[in-house]
Amino acid sequence: MTGTMNGTPHKELPAEPLLVADDLVVEYPSKGWRKPPFRVLKGVSISIGAGETLGLVGESGSGKTTLGRAVLGLAPVTSGTVRYDGRVISGMAAKERRALSSDIQVVFQDPYTSLNPAMTVNDILSEPLRVAGTSRTEAEKRVRDLLDQVRLPADAGERLPREFSGGQRQRIAIARALSRDPRVIVCDEPVSALDLSTQARVLDLFVEIQERTGVAYLFVTHDLSVVRHISHRVAVMRGGEIIETGDAATVTTTPQHPYTQRLLLAAPVPDPQRQAERRYERRRLAAALVSDTAPDVSSNASMSGDRA
Repeated sequence: MTGTMNGTPHKELPAEPLLVADDLVVEYPSKGWRKPPFRVLKGVSISIGAGETLGLVGESGSGKTTLGRAVLGLAPVTSGTVRYDGRVISGMAAKERRALSSDIQVVFQDPYTSLNPAMTVNDILSEPLRVAGTSRTEAEKRVRDLLDQVRLPADAGERLPREFSGGQRQRIAIARALSRDPRVIVCDEPVSALDLSTQARVLDLFVEIQERTGVAYLFVTHDLSVVRHISHRVAVMRGGEIIETGDAATVTTTPQHPYTQRLLLAAPVPDPQRQAERRYERRRLAAALVSDTAPDVSSNASMSGDRA
């Protein structure tokens, strides 16, 4: 299978998936006496190959972050499985899961809260290495290399997170995720808190790191333009289900599902007339989606009459 990034053909990807979620269901208890649990994920299946980026896109509440958390072992899996490199990792004990952290890492959404404000950057980056048994000398060498990989100056290690901009903090978070050479990184809205110019630089950094290291990304976002920039394939989520999936260039330019078309039209354009046309079309698609999911009132009324 081949993928595209920035509209350019990408290298051939391995046929065997590295990470697979199969028929995944996640439920949380509901408040209230004997209320059934709330089902967040409803039989979701995805796969990611080594060196591949799968963009996971959807509105708030669609379940995309929960899917990322289930892959990381941070959300309870009610049924279905998560497999990494052929091994089932859903339902692992905490000790086994910690051992897997060298292979599967995460970059969180908010660079302002995901870094310990009391620790220097050197301490933040060296902590996972020291926990894994790396010597102080080797850890210091690795930290210098990580800072270079994410394009931060060498003296950044002596400073505290509050001394950096949002984009620089997210680079520190990326460096921390890379510290133990993972094979998969779950990126949970990693550029949504950044301005547009900083977003572009951080996305380019993700692509550069992938081309150099072969790491795979599960890239969670609500922005189709972001997944178009970085992804090989895209999966679109709505209401805890995947409603469309395919090559990134196809899904982000000529989507088939009305919901994906609506997401595409939500991106603003600088032309007021075109923006007005897109707004009208988005409202039309929204009305069509509501009518498709609404219950059949006449049929329900008929059934009620039959029971009476």
